[in-house]
Amino acid sequence: MKIVTVFLRYDYGIKSRGDSLEYNGFYSALRQVTDEVYPFWYDEYLTEKDELQKRVIRFIDDVRPDIVFFILMRDEFSFETFEYLKSKYITINWFCDDQWRFENFTKSYAPHFTYAITTDKFALRKYKEIGYKNVILSQWASFGYSKNIDFDAIKYRYDISFVGGISGYRKWTVKELLKRGVKVECFGYGWDNGKVSFDEMIEVFKTSKINLNISNSASYDMRYILSSIKAIKEFVKAKKRIEQIKARNFEIPAFGGFQLTNYVPSLEDYFEIGREVAVYTSINDLILQINYYLGNEKERKEIITNSYEKAINEHTYLNRLEDIFRRMDVDL
Repeated sequence: MKIVTVFLRYDYGIKSRGDSLEYNGFYSALRQVTDEVYPFWYDEYLTEKDELQKRVIRFIDDVRPDIVFFILMRDEFSFETFEYLKSKYITINWFCDDQWRFENFTKSYAPHFTYAITTDKFALRKYKEIGYKNVILSQWASFGYSKNIDFDAIKYRYDISFVGGISGYRKWTVKELLKRGVKVECFGYGWDNGKVSFDEMIEVFKTSKINLNISNSASYDMRYILSSIKAIKEFVKAKKRIEQIKARNFEIPAFGGFQLTNYVPSLEDYFEIGREVAVYTSINDLILQINYYLGNEKERKEIITNSYEKAINEHTYLNRLEDIFRRMDVDL
């Protein structure tokens, strides 16, 4: 099976930000599915839309693949390009943010693909309402995992950590924890520790007693909204107002970390809450659970091992892609 991937090679197409999830996750997993994966990296054409249409069509027609796999970011490609490709090949797009972008993005783009992949089970009804039938529910995953972890031999460096870019709400949450005597080591764009490499991120996950997963959606916590003029403006202007599962939910356990995450709708479809993942719903609840799990090592380790086994066996990108192609009835 020949597959052409039309992805960004680097995060948001910016080389200084490092490898993209498309490269680390989807492209790497697709190469485990078939030996014939032909990548078209379009980073350099982000500001040359007309040239991009010609280049991608020429590349795909030269390969003559069975499947063309897109992960769109914005409006990089024209509808005419999609229609041309759809007339000759099976085309797929992974729609990343249907929780908050269906009406102003997916609704217009999905009909131009043979198949649409959504990570939002609540959007399935919306696809039906626009008359689109070839939608497949999937989910983010982990693009790798640590093998044969000896959890009893781990030497912890941090009580609590967070890996992810800074935002107003995340910064406020960390400050609120510090006020209550809870220190969080933060890594990523905007934090004092800065961005960490892939290997460093894995080490942080594994050597933190608790890995926080803090929301990056608009917060409805009035204590945060009223904490500053900036927070009020951020809340009013925010487009992303609905929580969604992210790759981080699967990466933390796959690399041997204990995850304490804000609740996300349908998380329970992938992990058993209380047995495979710990969940908080407010800043007070977060503090309560941090203190609980730091003081209950046995229960914390049981959750780590349960979530690790679930993540490496069911929640990798290879698992996701094999399921997608099986539901498409494609011969692998």
